Amino acid sequence: MVNWDQYLAPVLSDPLPFTPHQLMYAVAVIEIIAGVVVAIHPRLGGPAVAAWLVGIIVNLLLIPGFYDVALRDFGLFLAALALARLATKYDPRPLLWVTRGQ
Repeated sequence: MVNWDQYLAPVLSDPLPFTPHQLMYAVAVIEIIAGVVVAIHPRLGGPAVAAWLVGIIVNLLLIPGFYDVALRDFGLFLAALALARLATKYDPRPLLWVTRGQ
């Protein structure tokens, strides 16, 4: 088992009113929700996961010694962008904010 708190940059977690461990619980919930959104609506979930991965990459670059994990997550970011592009062609459902104005 891994202590996931080590993957949170102290510069980001120190100003928070809760512990890094509590924040990692919230991160886990967000990632589960993102996975469900990708499964249900990849056209919407792909960009959301890509944005989330950018945040993870920035966080990891603030911690010395985790550059290999940041590089791996950059590959996942590219895959999320590819999924979003593929979903624009193969997922016929429009995005939510496009249909509301019509």
